[in-house]
Amino acid sequence: MKSYPIGVMITCRRDTDLTLEIQKAKDLELDSCQLSIWDTSLFLDDAYAAHVRDVIANADFRITTLWAGWSGPCEWNFTAGPATIGLVPAAYRFQRLQELKNASDFAEKIGVSLVATHVGFLPENPDDPDFNGTVAALRNLCQYMKAKKQFFLFETGQETPVTMLRTIQAIGTDNIGINFDTANLLLYGKGNALDALDVFGQYVMDTHIKDGFYPTDGMKLGRQVPVGEGKANVGAVVRKLDEIGYTGTFTIEREITGEQQTRDIAAARDLLRAEFSR
Repeated sequence: MKSYPIGVMITCRRDTDLTLEIQKAKDLELDSCQLSIWDTSLFLDDAYAAHVRDVIANADFRITTLWAGWSGPCEWNFTAGPATIGLVPAAYRFQRLQELKNASDFAEKIGVSLVATHVGFLPENPDDPDFNGTVAALRNLCQYMKAKKQFFLFETGQETPVTMLRTIQAIGTDNIGINFDTANLLLYGKGNALDALDVFGQYVMDTHIKDGFYPTDGMKLGRQVPVGEGKANVGAVVRKLDEIGYTGTFTIEREITGEQQTRDIAAARDLLRAEFSR
């Protein structure tokens, strides 16, 4: 198979030294990053957008995707998660829709055409009012982004692959894709990454290379582990993406901090390189 760019997830706050974070990525011989921003006030800060643009230009580095957070409560579990995550909860939908439009504006200012987020626990039933309401909000967002020649990317995990495909089809615009997290389907108990590509592989435009296990507690997500130590079958997923014509980046996400995070990212990089050289 061919070689692909390898990137990393960088979480950026107002006080983050982005130059340092990019240098860490370059020291690991990585090609790009996804920039994750949860402070929604930054999306409205033109000076901050200019700062990001200058840092990226000076570092000769690339941001593939803006991973856009939103405000309000958020609990990453099976109990409060459906009522707090993403655009599905009606109580926060309008506010978060506007924040994602602001993220689209910010992405345009920093020269990024892909914007991703977690939409939430999409209902399986297409007649559910929350399904229809979320689809309408996302259609509005996609139309807004299309004028900027941008794509909206679903982050996988909180819905089954078929539900995600149904949602994409219901929205009906041609600027929708998927940020394919290789572990989230496992962590949320919604399926496995390899089989999911049979359902929505054509829409995958960026990735989170990650690993983990299915839940063993009905209240809590499954456990994330270093790439290669869980059940995501990352090597097979990489080969399948290559087979179906994937053209994006393999972006490593390791949701811990410190020296162990660096070691785990390097190990994931080496696993990917080994697959490319097959």
